[in-house]
Amino acid sequence: MKMVIAIIKPFKLDEVREALTPLGVQGLTVTEVKGFGRQKGQTEIYRGAEYQVSFLPKVKIEVAVADELVDAVVEAIANTARTGKIGDGKIFVMDVERALRIRTGETDGSAL
Repeated sequence: MKMVIAIIKPFKLDEVREALTPLGVQGLTVTEVKGFGRQKGQTEIYRGAEYQVSFLPKVKIEVAVADELVDAVVEAIANTARTGKIGDGKIFVMDVERALRIRTGETDGSAL
């Protein structure tokens, strides 16, 4: 099993979710986060005053998937979240040693 973590632009969330559903992804966790990378923030104007926003709003998606789905999930997220502009985000893939569905006690692959 793998944990796929993607940091993307917030307006791409619904498109990414819709792209993952046909692949068999039954659930995901979404967290609103802030961060910066090469984008280095941006300048905004509020009530006539210009100020620097260092941390930009992003969305973190976490999806636990079976090993055979990892490549398809990563590709779907990358293709859907890509705008071609700086700040599109990142995708990380990590090993998951164990999973447990609390309600039923199912473990590992059947818990996904």
